[in-house]
Amino acid sequence: MRFLPCGSDGLLVEVADLDEALALHASLTAGPPPGTTELVPAARTVLIRFQPLLTSAATLAAAVRDRSLSRGATATGTLVEIPVHYDGEDLAEVARTCGIDVPDLVRRHTAATWTVAFTGFAPGFAYLAGDDPVLDVPRRGTPRTTIPAGSVALAGRFGGIYPRASPGGWRLLGRTSATTWDVERAEPALLRPGMRVRFVETPEPPVPAVPPPVRCEPVEAPFLEVVAPGAQTLVQDLGRPGRSAEGLSRSGALDRAALRRANRLVGNAPDLAALEVVAGGLRVRAHGRLVLALTGAPAELTVTTPTATFPVAADRAFALDAGEELLVGSPAHGLRSVLAVRGGLAVTPVLGSRSTDLLSGTGPDPVRAGNHLPVGPSPRSPVTLGTAAVQDLPAGGEVVEIDVRLGPRDDWFTTGALDRFATQEWTVTPRSNRVGLRLDGEPLERRVPGELPSEGTVPGAIQVPPDGRPVVFGADHPVTGGYPVIACVAAHHLDLLAQVPPGARMRFRPTTPGGTSA
Repeated sequence: MRFLPCGSDGLLVEVADLDEALALHASLTAGPPPGTTELVPAARTVLIRFQPLLTSAATLAAAVRDRSLSRGATATGTLVEIPVHYDGEDLAEVARTCGIDVPDLVRRHTAATWTVAFTGFAPGFAYLAGDDPVLDVPRRGTPRTTIPAGSVALAGRFGGIYPRASPGGWRLLGRTSATTWDVERAEPALLRPGMRVRFVETPEPPVPAVPPPVRCEPVEAPFLEVVAPGAQTLVQDLGRPGRSAEGLSRSGALDRAALRRANRLVGNAPDLAALEVVAGGLRVRAHGRLVLALTGAPAELTVTTPTATFPVAADRAFALDAGEELLVGSPAHGLRSVLAVRGGLAVTPVLGSRSTDLLSGTGPDPVRAGNHLPVGPSPRSPVTLGTAAVQDLPAGGEVVEIDVRLGPRDDWFTTGALDRFATQEWTVTPRSNRVGLRLDGEPLERRVPGELPSEGTVPGAIQVPPDGRPVVFGADHPVTGGYPVIACVAAHHLDLLAQVPPGARMRFRPTTPGGTSA
C-alpha cells in the first residue's frame, strides 16, 4: 500500500490491483475515517478527499494502513440486469480477437458477472470489471468521433455503457434501452461502485427515447433580462460536492471567493447563484427594482436609464430600477467577474445546484440573449455598502506565481522535467476553459513509460498528457484521468486560476515533497 498526496485535501491510496482497490473502497465506504468528505475508487487506487480542519493526510494514512483487505471477495452489491440487443459494429471483430464465434461471445458476455469498479469519463459511465478473462480486448486504434447513447462496449478487462452520445475508443457489442444517467431520479447514476451487473440478451433493438417538449414558463418580475451575453456568461453557485463517485465533478464558480464576496455585498447567503462573466460584454435589463454587485475581475460598469448613462463602481452594491440596463465592460486584469443580484438567481436547480457544468452538460444552459433569469425573494440581511478588498489579478503577458504541492505522480518524471516544471514560465493558451488551463512551454519528459491506470483527480490537478504540456484542471474537470498528475495547485491559489487570462504566464512554486511508501 502506498500513500500519495493529492493537493491540499486529497490522499491517493495505491494498492496492488483492481481487486484490492475494490476491497479498500468497500471498507472505507462501510467505515470512513473521521474527516472524510468523498471517496473516488479507480483501477488500482482510492482517492480520499478530506476536510483539513478535521484531519490530515498523515492521520488518514495511519487509519487506512491498518485496514484488512479481502482480495478476491465475491461481489455482494445490488444486482442490476441490463437488456442488450447485440448488433454492435465491433461484435464480429471482438469475437475473432477473443478466439471465439459471435454466439459464444454473446453467451460469455451475458453469463459473466460484472462489478462496478469506479466511474469516470462522463457522469453515469461505470467501469465494469468482469470475471471472464477471455473478454479482454484492446481499445480501437482510432477512436470514433461519435458513439450513440446506450452503446454497450468493451475495452481491456472493462465493460461499459455510454450514457450519452460522445467520442470513444471502446469496442461496441450492442445497445441497451437502460438509462444509466438521469438527473430526474433520486439517484441519477443507475450503476454505482460496488454494484453487480448482468447483461441479458434481447432480440428487440432499443426504441430511441423521445425528449419531452421544451416548456417555456413565464417569469414574473423581478427578473434579469439578458440583452447580450458577452463571450460567455454562466449561472454558478458553489456547485455539487460529493458526487465524484458518480462521475460528476463539483463544478460551481471558478472564483469561489468572488462569488461569496458578491453575495455578501448584496446581503445574500454565500452560496446563492450569480452570473460568472468571462471577459465582459454582458448587458442585462432590470425588470423590477434590483440590487446588484460585481466582484472578481474588475470591470467598468455602465448604467443606462431613459434619460442618462453613467458609471457605477465595482465591488460595491448598486441599484437598478425597472427598465434600466447594465453593461459589464472588459476587465483589464483578470478574466472572470461575478455579478450577484439581491435574492440570488432562482433558475431551476439540478441535483441540488444551479451551476452550469460544461463538461457533463449538467445544470442550466449557458446564458443567451433573450433569457429571463428569475430573482429569488429578498433576504433579511442588509446590503453591505462598504467597498470590498480587491485582489491583484494578472493581465495578458504578465507572470503569475502559483503555489503547488508535488504529487501524486511526480515520480513519473525525470529530474530535469521536475526542475523545468518549477523554473520555466508556462504560457496559458486560448484553448483554456472551465475544464482546464492548457499550458505551452518546453515539454516535460517522463521517467516512467507506458499508460497510467485511471485514478481520481481533484480541482487544480496538473495533468501531463503524452505531449508533455501540462493541463491544470478547473472546476468542471473529469473526476478520473489516465495521465500522470505531476502536482496539484495549493488550496489558497485555486481561485486565482479562474483569473489567469490567455497569454498570461504561470510559474509554479512547489511547497511540499512527494509521497511516501508504507
